[in-house]
Amino acid sequence: MPDLHVVVLAAGKGTRMKSAVPKVLHEAAGLSLIERVLRTTAPLEPASIIVVVGYQASQIQEALGKRLGLAFALQEPQLGTGHALLQAEPMLADARGTLVLLSGDVPLLRPETVERLIRTHEERAAAATILTAVLSDADGYGRVVRSAGEIASIVEHKDASPAEREIREINSGIYAFDLAPLFAALRTIGSSNAQREYYLPDLVKIYRGRGLKVETVRLDDPREILGVNSRKELADVATILRSEKNDELMAAGVTLVDPATAYIDPDVTIGPDTIIHPGVFLEGKTTIGSRCEIHSGVRLVNSSVDDGAILHNFCVIIDSHVGKGAQLGPFAHLRPQSHVGEEAKVGNFVELKKTVLGRGSKASHLTYLGDTTVGAKVNIGAGTITCNYDGTTKNPTVIEDGAFIGSDSQLIAPVRIGKDAYVAAGSSITEDVPAEALAIGRGKQVNKPGWTKSRRKHE
Repeated sequence: MPDLHVVVLAAGKGTRMKSAVPKVLHEAAGLSLIERVLRTTAPLEPASIIVVVGYQASQIQEALGKRLGLAFALQEPQLGTGHALLQAEPMLADARGTLVLLSGDVPLLRPETVERLIRTHEERAAAATILTAVLSDADGYGRVVRSAGEIASIVEHKDASPAEREIREINSGIYAFDLAPLFAALRTIGSSNAQREYYLPDLVKIYRGRGLKVETVRLDDPREILGVNSRKELADVATILRSEKNDELMAAGVTLVDPATAYIDPDVTIGPDTIIHPGVFLEGKTTIGSRCEIHSGVRLVNSSVDDGAILHNFCVIIDSHVGKGAQLGPFAHLRPQSHVGEEAKVGNFVELKKTVLGRGSKASHLTYLGDTTVGAKVNIGAGTITCNYDGTTKNPTVIEDGAFIGSDSQLIAPVRIGKDAYVAAGSSITEDVPAEALAIGRGKQVNKPGWTKSRRKHE
């Protein structure tokens, strides 16, 4: 929409959050509040997006980074919503068309709702169109005062009379404006109110006095305009967002044994007939295939799991890949850049770091594999360690197809174990092992008959 511009208000501190982090950067169900608001604008394809920042402005700018069409305006000091919007004027001096104003702490708003607001605004040729909602408890919100059915003014709760406080229709703080009269009108707003601030809703009365058209769009679901001003409200909003994501997944054929304890981020994808048990965390851009089973306590971050894989309880997998039909856990840990091949097995208390475990290979118990490449059908015995760090450098270990590593072995990198080679249990391997060879790297056993009896005589 070349004639559409978006301004997002994100300058406030959020005092009730009691945080050094700007309110809009707090996360709800895997994304910051402001990131969710910006995603709402994406389908609109606006010509520009301006974020008005103030408190900890640099933190917000750094978090959002450089995006095409995104700019920042600084509000310092923070003197109310009218003053905040006025800070965007220099960037919109030559712009025409419609401006949509959003709040950076209202993450439940749907793109369809914003599109409806814009459509109503433009079809009715309004100077301003306000998104409203009817609440059973309107305490704290600005009230929409009507005359003969038309909006006459918006009165903030602190300035409202007892009769006005009985009104249940509230101002959401979300608007569409015609840019032509906007900024000149903003400069006429006064600050004679309880907060001594420049209230943006005062534009309604100003526009009415000038004979300009002001329209409203009433929300069907008031939850869309729930804002976040406290940790409690943050948790409430996150619960709604998770529920929406979980409903979407279940409708697509995913089984969530207990949706209330499935913590699944918005960018996660899951194939049909996969089962997610209680207490699972799926974060970032994680993808899970079809017919998988993810047991309780598993945490996946930016990782992929192919069809038919099974993750047993309490696995942690970060920036890694699990192949088709593989099994992990319980209590397995895949650190970044690890790859578990098809039909492979990573058992309890096994940790992989920057490691490839080949097709059909097994590391079943109490093992650490770091900077290691393991071929197909390799057996890694319990207690095996690839000693990849020499105090200065991370060194690689290669274990070729069909090799067998006995329990409690140490492979001192850099080292290569050849195809179908064996390493005897309890060995410390410091040299390459040729294909089909047996390597034994341990001290010779010495038995001393009668040693215990002799020791007791001297006690």
